[in-house]
Amino acid sequence: MRNWLLPEFIEDVLPAEAARIESLRRQLLDLFQVHGYQYVIPPMLEYMESLITGTGYDLDLATFKVVDQLTGRLMGVRADTTPQAARIDAHMLNHQGVSRLCYAGTVLRTKPDGLARTREPLQLGAELFGHAGIESDVEIQRLMIKALQLLGLKELHIDFSHVGIFESLVKHAGVDASLEQSLFAALQSKDKATVTQLVQALDAPIQRAFIRLTELNGGVDMLIQAAAELPAFVEITRALNDLRAIADLLADLDVQVGFDLSELRGYHYHSGIVFAAYAHGYAGPIALGGRYDEVGIAFGRARPATGFSLDLRGAVLALAPAVATKGILAPSGNDAALLTAIESLRASGQMVVQALPNTPAQLDELNCDRTLELQQGQWRVATVSH
Repeated sequence: MRNWLLPEFIEDVLPAEAARIESLRRQLLDLFQVHGYQYVIPPMLEYMESLITGTGYDLDLATFKVVDQLTGRLMGVRADTTPQAARIDAHMLNHQGVSRLCYAGTVLRTKPDGLARTREPLQLGAELFGHAGIESDVEIQRLMIKALQLLGLKELHIDFSHVGIFESLVKHAGVDASLEQSLFAALQSKDKATVTQLVQALDAPIQRAFIRLTELNGGVDMLIQAAAELPAFVEITRALNDLRAIADLLADLDVQVGFDLSELRGYHYHSGIVFAAYAHGYAGPIALGGRYDEVGIAFGRARPATGFSLDLRGAVLALAPAVATKGILAPSGNDAALLTAIESLRASGQMVVQALPNTPAQLDELNCDRTLELQQGQWRVATVSH
């Protein structure tokens, strides 16, 4: 038995990648801070009742569960930090106005997920509580775009949808939970033939609307087409108006905006606009977000809420390799002038590794490409010739 093997889809993050991820994590949290988002660190473990409340069946399946040896109650290792942020807002902070929270930490999932195909994503995100208008949706979307651009991602494309359109059709059709779930699954895969078969018993206008959802994707012009073809239910009209307004409010940014009315990611969790960000070189969404106004009710306060999150490790995967910052190798010893030179270099931001006595000093292994040498009575940095 090889004791050094890790479980499948659980990996170490080695020094070069870890340094890059940590540097970007700090920069992103600084970005959130200057926009007024306060940093929180929720616990890794919570009782299951609060950890997955209001988030639907999918998150339940994604959560590792353990028995609390102190109480005998079932606990879960967080698979998503957003519900924890909602709990903190609703129960711990109890602000009367708007709350802006951000976080960055590991989550654990039962199956590999995301761009990194890992069960241990490094989830980073921002959440805004206490405002129900599209202005807060746009604030979150703009912050997400700034975060992705800070990472160095180019050619961003943001796909939008609105779960209210599907919800409105389901409500007016009066379908049962089983048919609702089947329609949801078929729309997610844009399976027009299956949708057509599932809606045969519904009224003709509702039938046509469900079928058209598989095809209604594109730019702003598509929203105008949707308004003409879908039933003029109040919820649908409001949803399409909100999506058009989003397009206008993001028009000044250097991103492509599209709409896909059959995209229902997080349907049982979200309550309004949902969005996914894509970037050149990535096979899937790099960041996800949306409105989730109902989650806080389980914690005693039904606060409006919107936010986004990304897997920072997954985001780093497709970036161009960073130029590694190399250090300076200093000799061992306690000479006062040597120690002063080392501390001076470190104070200026240089990495200095001091060799230890009677040990080999391999520059590559120590991540160094220069040495500190005594030249004419002065300690000076010298470049190593290869």
